[in-house]
Amino acid sequence: MPKLKTHKGTSKRIKQTRTGKLLRRRAFGGHMLAKKTASRKRAISKSATVSGSIAKNVKRALGV
Repeated sequence: MPKLKTHKGTSKRIKQTRTGKLLRRRAFGGHMLAKKTASRKRAISKSATVSGSIAKNVKRALGV
């Protein structure tokens, strides 16, 4: 069976921690920031974890 190739788009967007968790950026933080509250912008700036059945698909795409 051939080697699995890493999905490059996924590898640029999602990083894996030492414990195996998957970290991603949150959406809605790129533009139109004047209308968003400060607390909402702070929440957007923090990274989120990928969980559930999606994490399994992402790990397969990363070749983990």
